Amino acid sequence: MADGTRVSTTKGGDGMTDDAGSGHTPDDAEAQAPKVRIGQGPGRLLLSLYAVFTVAALSRSIVQIATKYHDAPLAYVLSGVAGVVYAVITVALWKGGEQARRVALVCCSAELAGVIAVGTLTLVDSSAFPDATVWSDFGVGYVFLPLALPVAGLLWLRRAARGAGQRREQQTGSEA
Repeated sequence: MADGTRVSTTKGGDGMTDDAGSGHTPDDAEAQAPKVRIGQGPGRLLLSLYAVFTVAALSRSIVQIATKYHDAPLAYVLSGVAGVVYAVITVALWKGGEQARRVALVCCSAELAGVIAVGTLTLVDSSAFPDATVWSDFGVGYVFLPLALPVAGLLWLRRAARGAGQRREQQTGSEA
């Protein structure tokens, strides 16, 4: 332009530039940063398993609470809590993005802590749980998947974060 102002040629085409005159708004880097694809590839298997566990744990808990709550209230409520945690992880994996990855990371960590705590308690004092929970005996009733899932989830989320960081570095390197 005649006055020396640069016009953006980015896809947005809004004509705004940052102070350095690069043709990008200050928020472009964050808005255009690639989404962390945590529900793709092996993440899709995790997403599917968490979806199945959500339905299984919540269904089991709802039926047990509705029909025999007085028999083992702690066990049935813990199964419900496990189902809710699984549901949050499922949604986070499905949604993707950095914020969802962080939510999934916190929930997988809480899930692992819960499995270890409940698994240990059921081995040390089985009378505390007159009926099994999803996490009893480290998930033996579910082929130990309640123990394996959060570990696999944490490893996958860590890998997805590294991959997103590398993609951002490549993107900023190609713009320079």
